[in-house]
Amino acid sequence: MGNLEQGEDSAMRQGATTAAVFGEVLRHHREVAGLTQEGLAVKIPCDRSLVARVETGTRVPQRRFVLACDRELGTGEMFAKLWRKIDWYPAVSHPDWFKRRVEMEEKAVALREYQIDVVPGLLQTEEYARALLSQFSSGRELDERVTARMSRQQRFLETDGPLLVVVLDESVVRNVVGNAAVMRDQCAQLLLAGERTNMGVQVVPFSAQLARPKGSMSLISLPDGQDWVYSESLEAGHFINDPAIIARYTKLYDVLRADCLSGPDSAALIRDAMEGYERNGNVAQKQLQRQRRRQLHRNSPRYPRLRPRKGQ
Repeated sequence: MGNLEQGEDSAMRQGATTAAVFGEVLRHHREVAGLTQEGLAVKIPCDRSLVARVETGTRVPQRRFVLACDRELGTGEMFAKLWRKIDWYPAVSHPDWFKRRVEMEEKAVALREYQIDVVPGLLQTEEYARALLSQFSSGRELDERVTARMSRQQRFLETDGPLLVVVLDESVVRNVVGNAAVMRDQCAQLLLAGERTNMGVQVVPFSAQLARPKGSMSLISLPDGQDWVYSESLEAGHFINDPAIIARYTKLYDVLRADCLSGPDSAALIRDAMEGYERNGNVAQKQLQRQRRRQLHRNSPRYPRLRPRKGQ
């Protein structure tokens, strides 16, 4: 049995139920490939600290990271398969008012969303979610809320995951959450989502003169044929299953989706925003480096300049 089969078989014997299992298999194949954590990070690309945290089981890897590992380590689809089998979030807690929404997501056959200002939770990167939720929480509570949000995504990222169609107001990709680097990675996540067979991502540009819902909303289709409209206010979720209201919002959503940017044009807009964040991030990094150099210069000891005396 080769190293590839040994790694997967070892993980399966351990039950493949913990992040530590994934991390140990990743470390094994990275070392077999003769790569340091830094070397793998350069190839993915990502920060070395991300590789280190995934290997120690303290960070849940995103799908993009997993696919890059399979590609760079020559492991076929082993990491992707293992990633789908692991129970990454065995115990998470959602706010009481949001639990009904999560229960619906766990059963939904289709989910159609219209979102303004912020990326829908099902498509957020961990860094974006952390930056967004840090406005309301900190410490352990923040960690738990981020973990709970990430736990909702796994079902939709499976190969045969439910349909997820998202229409975003342009404000979603222009409203900076965190910093330019966070937004760059979030835009990349949206582009990847748009390439999946069970997902669609479209954008309503600022210039479009279209009828839109008054706020963010979700149309949830359950396997028993029930449909629901979901919306939120501060610390509360609202569910409506009145057929007349559902029909009205479904028609509004369908017309909006038909008249907004197509999938490819939406991807072009998101890519343009991502490149802008990339440029801004590089400028910010250079400014930070200059500030650090100036700080070091100010903190360095100063010695009097010796001037030659006359006649010397």
